[in-house]
Amino acid sequence: MAAPKKSRGASGGQGKPGRSLALILIAMVALVGGMFLVDQPTPRLGIDLAGGTSITLEAKSEPGQESAINKTNMDTAVQIMERRVNGLGVSEAEVQTQGKSNIIVNIPKGTNSAQAREQVGTTAKLYFRPVLTVAQGMPTPEPSASSSGKPSSSTSPSASASEGATATDKDKGKSSTTPSATATTQGRAVTGALKADSTPSPGASDKPKADTSPSTSASAPSAAEQAAATKLQKQFAELDCSSKELRSKAARGVKPTDSTVACSSDGAEKYILGPSEVSGTEVDSAKANFDQQRGMWIVQMEFTGKGSKQFQKITSKLSQLQQPQNQFAIALDGEVVSAPSVRTTLSGSAEISGSFTQQSAEDLANVLSYGALPLSFSEQSVTTVTAALGGEQLRAGLIAGAIGLALVVIYLVIYYRGLSFIALLSLLTSGILTYTLMSLLGPAIGFALNLPAVCGAIVAIGITADSFIVYFERIRDEIREGRTLRPAVERAWPRARRTILVSDFVSFLAAAVLFVVTVGKVQGFAFTLGLTTLLDVVVVFFFTKPLMTLMARTKFFSSGHPWSGLDPKRLGAKPPLRRSRRVTAPTDPKEA
Repeated sequence: MAAPKKSRGASGGQGKPGRSLALILIAMVALVGGMFLVDQPTPRLGIDLAGGTSITLEAKSEPGQESAINKTNMDTAVQIMERRVNGLGVSEAEVQTQGKSNIIVNIPKGTNSAQAREQVGTTAKLYFRPVLTVAQGMPTPEPSASSSGKPSSSTSPSASASEGATATDKDKGKSSTTPSATATTQGRAVTGALKADSTPSPGASDKPKADTSPSTSASAPSAAEQAAATKLQKQFAELDCSSKELRSKAARGVKPTDSTVACSSDGAEKYILGPSEVSGTEVDSAKANFDQQRGMWIVQMEFTGKGSKQFQKITSKLSQLQQPQNQFAIALDGEVVSAPSVRTTLSGSAEISGSFTQQSAEDLANVLSYGALPLSFSEQSVTTVTAALGGEQLRAGLIAGAIGLALVVIYLVIYYRGLSFIALLSLLTSGILTYTLMSLLGPAIGFALNLPAVCGAIVAIGITADSFIVYFERIRDEIREGRTLRPAVERAWPRARRTILVSDFVSFLAAAVLFVVTVGKVQGFAFTLGLTTLLDVVVVFFFTKPLMTLMARTKFFSSGHPWSGLDPKRLGAKPPLRRSRRVTAPTDPKEA
């Protein structure tokens, strides 16, 4: 009596198959509802299907550092570019190397492609440098000694500017003869964990100061130093900041340990800057926030332990000097983003504040957060990719998929007859789940459907159909052994379940390995293959098996109708084997 009881217990989970069917039906309704709730009724398309922008970048090495263009630095640049683009919310952006010195960036249509194009090749080399001299951004006929010593009160916001003073307030009291340089930092300032004193020192902005670095010693400069200073003054006098191309050339090839000339990011001012005191690599994190009190966007930076000490040291020096030597420039890729005055020692953290928009603040925080590129890059070409070719390939792929699906359906109908009804409903369920999940994964994780992903979905048709075939054949084996349909369905399930799980595990493992070791579009194929493999397990367990249990209770299937696909005669079923008592042969010759 124990065996029948165990058999009922084993199949007790399938005693109410309607629950499983109701569960998967609810899941399908929820997914479809969510698809329309997020206003994403179709999957997002990749660049090969929707079109987009393809950017070719060429690596440029600094003079004397040609060996810097190597595989390690190129791979690092690709990783940083990917993080930057993903940080902007661009889906399915493709970043990969081409040859030894080129990087190709493909950005799909309908995303922040213009913004990504601006940032993807930005080197993001950040240095905090002391300001030695400030002047207007146009070239001057010849440098004069007084240019570095002229009052620069109007060239930079003081520490009080960082406390929320408007441009109008900062301009009050300026001499009409002083060149207007109120945009020296575009109204930006930097404050630290320790707030600067907002009260300017008397006459601090009216005293001329010699053009010397805070670290300049009292000893007389050598002939080489004088020649370098003269050359720097000449570069400063000739520097033209009127265009982006000219500004980008200003600090090209300059080492962090050397003094240099630079332009402000808007070209309004030009600077002579001392050697770097703090590197951008010492910025631990950066994020854009809206300051409610001042009503402005700011970029907050947190320094590492080493960077905090360096920042404290340089601000301690600068706070004892007068303008413009009490300013330090935040130089990003050779352009001065901000050059605030320092009136007290700052440490720990800092913020860049001023004329930021939300977009510009987020852009700056993005490049600072994800690090500096190890190489400089120049934009070689920008190509607009149309979706025409991809559309033709997609149509060809869909036709091939439709032909394959039709052949599968024909095979199922001819060979399995009534069982094909269950298989087709299972395929339909799998298709609905796959489509809705692909649509929802677009806004959720940035998934975009490309041609390889479509191929992965087509391959999944065979994987799903294979699971049905395994189960149907196990049921037929049980019927051939002489069992009726309902016991055959339950006894076949454990054996079929093991085979299906092993098969799907192998497929999922292959997809996972392919996703990890490949890049670009091939990952789309691997992701789709892995997703549909998981859905195959869900469909077989929660739809195909419960539906087969219900169908086994109908007269059409249980009676072995010729068109049910489970006709015992057609399957060559044998009558059940019955045990008979064994008759022992008599050992006595007389009895024989």
